[in-house]
Amino acid sequence: MLNRLKANLADFFQQADLVLLALCCTATLYGIVLIFSATRYLGSNKLVVVQFVAMLLGICMYITFSMVDLEVLMKRWKWVLAFNILFILLLRTPLGISRGGNRAWLKFPGIPVNIGPAEVVKITFVLLLAKQLEWLREEKRDLKSFPSAFMVGAHAIGMCGFYFLVSGDMGNGLVFLFIFICMAFVAGFALRWFVLLIGGGTAAVAAAWKLGIMPDYMQGRFLALFDHNYDPLGVGWHQNRSLLTLGAGGWFGQGYLKGTQTQSADSWSLPGRHTDFIFSVCGEELGLLGCLAVIALLAAIIIRVLLVAKNSQTSFYCCVCVGMAAMLIFQTLINIGMCLFIMPTIGITLPFFSYGGSSIVTLFAAMGVVSGIKKRSPTMRRPGRPVR
Repeated sequence: MLNRLKANLADFFQQADLVLLALCCTATLYGIVLIFSATRYLGSNKLVVVQFVAMLLGICMYITFSMVDLEVLMKRWKWVLAFNILFILLLRTPLGISRGGNRAWLKFPGIPVNIGPAEVVKITFVLLLAKQLEWLREEKRDLKSFPSAFMVGAHAIGMCGFYFLVSGDMGNGLVFLFIFICMAFVAGFALRWFVLLIGGGTAAVAAAWKLGIMPDYMQGRFLALFDHNYDPLGVGWHQNRSLLTLGAGGWFGQGYLKGTQTQSADSWSLPGRHTDFIFSVCGEELGLLGCLAVIALLAAIIIRVLLVAKNSQTSFYCCVCVGMAAMLIFQTLINIGMCLFIMPTIGITLPFFSYGGSSIVTLFAAMGVVSGIKKRSPTMRRPGRPVR
């Protein structure tokens, strides 16, 4: 068994995407540096330690998932689908806990961190959707036809709606929807179906608003987005603080561990500074240049994933990589948009940078899936060793 482990590790270092792993580790370490500053006022390094341990566990997950044969795994797609449904339904058991109005976290006895089912299910959702698209191709179905669009759309919208109904978490529900749109577009679905989906979604939101179905707190977030003076001490408080924090940094920032908002323990200071608004912390203490470094690292990770997609051996592998990239793109755009007050606050964290043990572990696992695909792509594989 030990010899087999050594062989697998040797194979990993020969064939896995070490560039992608290095980028993920660099981004996470950068995030830990920011989290240390953002939580310094608490007088405890517990969150920093948790994040660092999560990174180490994430590296183990990266190695493990690099070795997983997705084709074999997805032969048991029914079990994967059942896992998605049951794992989300755990939120309605005593294990589920509420935070910020959403029941989107699980607390398992003996585990020091909360686990967000959405973080895990995003990965398996991408795999299931890619498998479904591959099946349509194998069955010679016309991807531009209504039946094909309906089948895939029902799966994606159904998962999005199911998760939202169980958890009340709109942000992660929209991540599922964005992943679907990107994967369906790359797969070759007709543009008319995207127009219909976006138009129908817009009409549904407008109707929910007009009929009073949309909760008041959701309406408030959109109203504050278009009028920054709307309820500045209520729904607009977080983002107004975020803008103030970002603007105070200028080009080079106020200095690491010297940010006015970041280092303050007063009630008027920036809330959620180590989670949703870690980008604002970076802007205040490290300035625009520090923020550009964050964006550059995330862009490099996304580009690397898309490069693996481009050189993938099969359409299934390509769709999986596109789904993983879409997840990163959406979360990055929404989180930075939240900090800049151009997107509503919907609880989306910044990948690799925001605090969150389960998020870090699952992000590394997702990138490990991409690394495994790279191993099986002849144009990107290092010569001299067979694929295992």
